[in-house]
Amino acid sequence: MAGPGAATDAPVLVVTRLDDATADLVITELQQRNVPVVRLDPGDFPDRLRLNAFLGGQGMSGSVLTDTRSADLAGVRSVYWRRPTPYAAGPGQAERWCGDQARYGLGGVLAALPGAHYVNHPWHNRDAEYKPVQLATAARCALRIPPTLITNEPAEARRFVMKYRPVLYKPLWNSDYTGPDDRPLTVWVDDVAPDTLDAGVARTAHLFQQRLDKTADVRLTVVGKRGFAVRIDSPGLDWRRTYDRNSYTLIDTPPDVTKAVRAYMDTFGLVYGAFDFGIDRAGLWWMYECNPNGQWAWFPGHITAPITDALADQLQHPGEHCEH
Repeated sequence: MAGPGAATDAPVLVVTRLDDATADLVITELQQRNVPVVRLDPGDFPDRLRLNAFLGGQGMSGSVLTDTRSADLAGVRSVYWRRPTPYAAGPGQAERWCGDQARYGLGGVLAALPGAHYVNHPWHNRDAEYKPVQLATAARCALRIPPTLITNEPAEARRFVMKYRPVLYKPLWNSDYTGPDDRPLTVWVDDVAPDTLDAGVARTAHLFQQRLDKTADVRLTVVGKRGFAVRIDSPGLDWRRTYDRNSYTLIDTPPDVTKAVRAYMDTFGLVYGAFDFGIDRAGLWWMYECNPNGQWAWFPGHITAPITDALADQLQHPGEHCEH
């Protein structure tokens, strides 16, 4: 991790796709601070992205170049790793081979930039994306989690639902999914009835979780040592389905949750994390999951502004955990 003395003309590397409005906010803030930014998408390699990396006794040197920007590999201040598109790979064997070489070549270089401060390092993002690992780590860090079952056995799923009802079904990963008309579909969080758990459960792993008797949801966005807890009051079970009808209020985070979240972040080596909680009728916070690269720009402006500032602070001043 680079220290506070990083060169003021060293660029911030933003690794993301073209249509990333969240990254746009941070880039605009950095530019207003006169911090140089180089934006690139690994999915553009090799057609619109070029790489020259030399490794020897002095470490790594070289450059990465887009059509309009270039970055010295040894001089990158920070990396904001957002949502790049997949490495290009066609259907043929040769194309797949080239795609793998790009992933392990360019991807390996971008993950090993000397002295760069990552928000977050892509391998830390990857490690923290698995919901079973999230829940097991949360429990070890003294965060409350609802009773949860991951199974592919219909009988076990039915027993769990009967014991802990009401029970929710949640996808373990938000895969791309389309209907018969090729329209994209979303698998929402929803209630589960025992009689709906048929032989289809056996086809893959499923996550079932006791539904909390909650008064509200909370999205806690953590940037370094700063946390932005937003109470979400929603008319529906899954607040992602009712963005325009939700109300959003900044609230304080209980000290025990702050301490446990810090331990969780440290376990995975995260600088940024988007935690989802429910608040029960006793006022206790229960963690559902943590997206290490979760969205936040959909909040109202008075909430997105301080998160934007916190991320810009992290990227502009690597190695410093800014508290205001």
